[in-house]
Amino acid sequence: MFNRRVLLCALAPLVLLACSPTEPSEQKVLRFSILSTENATNQAAKWQPFIDDMAKETGLKIEPFYASNYTSLIEAMRFKQSDAGWFSNQSGMEAVRRAGGEVFAKSTHPGGKQGYSALIITQRGSGITLDKLLECGKRYSFGMGDAKSTSGTLAPLTYLFGPRDIDPQTCFANLRSAKHEANLLAVANGLLDAATYNTNDVERMQRRNDPKADAVLEKVEVIWTSPKLPEDPIVWRKDLDPEIKAKLKQFMLGYGVGNDAEAERERGILTSLNFGVFQQADDSHLLPVREMEAAANLLEAQRKGDAAAADAARKVMTDLSAQRGGML
Repeated sequence: MFNRRVLLCALAPLVLLACSPTEPSEQKVLRFSILSTENATNQAAKWQPFIDDMAKETGLKIEPFYASNYTSLIEAMRFKQSDAGWFSNQSGMEAVRRAGGEVFAKSTHPGGKQGYSALIITQRGSGITLDKLLECGKRYSFGMGDAKSTSGTLAPLTYLFGPRDIDPQTCFANLRSAKHEANLLAVANGLLDAATYNTNDVERMQRRNDPKADAVLEKVEVIWTSPKLPEDPIVWRKDLDPEIKAKLKQFMLGYGVGNDAEAERERGILTSLNFGVFQQADDSHLLPVREMEAAANLLEAQRKGDAAAADAARKVMTDLSAQRGGML
């Protein structure tokens, strides 16, 4: 008996090349950014099953990028340290404007509700009402969200403070900016008199099934609720490899869809992240947020008596209204 493979390889150099072990092609990498809305360790543990499924179904090497603030997410995309990720509406808008980003999907609520709301919370039993809070006079301490947060900053400025000509900087004795969870804990423990929060994060806390988390929520009460805000966008870099785009989009829009056991398992992972299935979207998803921004800019210009800035804000609002009308 002889080894045919050895004989063929000895006879032909070209065949010899074929006989050599095939080197696997280099695996493509996708860097997916995620805002750390809570303790980084807890956040990573919750997202890892989703990241693992993304890697398995796309065949890509997924490198999660956790950031503690929205500016870090935007700058990471701008300098191509991330390729795609979960953004808030306002930070997603900035990623589109300044970081070459593009909306391709949007999150939904696990219960099927449309949108979520910004909140203002106080310590339960403190006696602080919305009317008292808005009396200003540097009487209370107040916590807002990240400067790029829709529910933590833009919504209260647009729907609450702006229409009343209130500048939070001069209204409150102490104004701080922090992540939602930090503001929640500060209010619950009496370190802040009031702060912004949102209904999505309330539900994330409730889904922990953690007595400590429930105890924190029991210590606060809501004194203001905003109109409905659109759910969050998923953004990728416009110049991302088309092959990677196609794989990511197929994964995102198909994840948790279906009636079999696998789809049910995937929906369970999404629910733990306080998401429903993802839906296709584009940059028009950000129109309501751009309108909020323009309204806030108009109110600010009117407060300062800046006629030029007010006219510019009105023009933006008119242009956005026309865009919305053209989509109907």
